[in-house]
Amino acid sequence: MRTNFTDAQLRDAATARSNEILRACVHCGFCTATCPTYQVLGDELDSPRGRIYLIKDMLENDRVPDPATVKHIDRCLSCLACMSTCPSGVHYMHLVDHAREYIERRHRRRWDDRLLRWVLARILPYPMRFRVAMFAAKLARPFRGLVPDARLRAMLEMAPKSIPPVSRNDDPQIFPAQGERRKRVALMTGCAQKALNTDINDATIRLLTRHGCEVVVAEGAGCCGALAHHMGKTSQSHATAAKNIRAWAREMDGQGLDAIVINTSGCGTTVKDYGHMFREEPLAADAARVSSIAKDISEVMVDLGLEGATNAEPLRVAYHSACSLQHGQQIKTHPKTLLKAAGFEVVEPAEPHLCCGSAGTYNLMQPEISAKLKERKVANLVRTAPQVIAAGNIGCMMQIGSAIGVPVVHTAELLDWATGGPKPPAMVDFEPGKRPVPNLRRVS
Repeated sequence: MRTNFTDAQLRDAATARSNEILRACVHCGFCTATCPTYQVLGDELDSPRGRIYLIKDMLENDRVPDPATVKHIDRCLSCLACMSTCPSGVHYMHLVDHAREYIERRHRRRWDDRLLRWVLARILPYPMRFRVAMFAAKLARPFRGLVPDARLRAMLEMAPKSIPPVSRNDDPQIFPAQGERRKRVALMTGCAQKALNTDINDATIRLLTRHGCEVVVAEGAGCCGALAHHMGKTSQSHATAAKNIRAWAREMDGQGLDAIVINTSGCGTTVKDYGHMFREEPLAADAARVSSIAKDISEVMVDLGLEGATNAEPLRVAYHSACSLQHGQQIKTHPKTLLKAAGFEVVEPAEPHLCCGSAGTYNLMQPEISAKLKERKVANLVRTAPQVIAAGNIGCMMQIGSAIGVPVVHTAELLDWATGGPKPPAMVDFEPGKRPVPNLRRVS
């Protein structure tokens, strides 16, 4: 694609990067075949190619974003399926992130839109605030039919039936390896996940320590910054990301780290991009170091090798591949390989490349499109006749779990169970009796 940026514009690092990306695009349109919003809406401007044209025009002319441009870019899920499909290697993620930051700076949204985005950015990344908000949403949920705004109704409907108690395993501490130490790793405990589902981190710690990892929950680490980052709120996202970089760099410079383990793939995609996000900032070197050792839990477990699989129930597991894992990180086979090694029968739904509609805060800000994608994803999963559904991202788990009568658990929970841990509590919830008590203890 031919571009016409001025020398002055190209002195801005973000614009220079967008120019590189735009020039790589050859208008082939392969991306339209795998773009979820184009599949649902059928509008060229709701495809990656269409959005690329809109972004190019907006940036080149240095113009204030008009409502139509903002609408089509807001509708993008950032699922990055287009990046898996593109034969020219167009790095759409960096382009749309830049466009969103530009829109946030230059476009004046309606008051209700500004308020919603402010609320989401100030609540979801903070576990205790999020817990309070979910409790309030549970109280208001019976009256959701009276709420005129579909986005607010979606927020009320998202409230889980039960809010798990705080897990002390998410506090800064060290969990020693069982047996000989093979690796020393930091676990990213995240933000929203700590409020929505504490079973995932508990299972991940058990799984890693059982396989010879000393697990560090680093002091000062928290939200990855993705939620604010994808809303174009760069200052906020970089502030929270910087805390992680400093926390993990201290561990790397202290006793050392072999990996930073991430069990929420949306966070993993962002942390692996810290090197790019901070390339012009004082933390550039540490950010690049952090990105270089950031690993999804499935990558770490494939490297360690699954040991001691004792699962006595060869269940039929439908594997849902989160977009941020298969497209953002290009990890497509590791989780399925591990689940098969654990003794499960693994099946995959039709259209596995299409997003479930969760996409961070997308299901709250674009509830109509999100609902259509959820319905499509759930229908494909049901056709596989699963006994349990496995995924590697909390957002996908919540989205799918809200519409299907089958337990939805994290891949790490099944691997933990198969190698000696307790049965995933979400599966126990589908059976008579009580949830098992986590077999972790706090280590100072």
